[in-house]
Amino acid sequence: MADKSSSNAYWTANVRVICICLAIWAVVSYGFGILLRPALSGIKVGGTDIGFWFAQQGSIVIFIALIFYYAIYMNKIDREFGVDEQ
Repeated sequence: MADKSSSNAYWTANVRVICICLAIWAVVSYGFGILLRPALSGIKVGGTDIGFWFAQQGSIVIFIALIFYYAIYMNKIDREFGVDEQ
């Protein structure tokens, strides 16, 4: 990363992926677990309704999946901008 425009492009890409991950997590945890829980109450998963599952388990599972996605995607961006660790 030699110049300022390259640095700005790198951080723009970084902030964009962070915002996307946070938006997905907010929709899953707040939207499915709280706001849409009554609408999802008829769908059963593991003996309970899916709204309760999202509130108790789903948001954590999605968060862990987003961590792995973020790590893989940031490695790709790092290689693209020449700031990877290898």
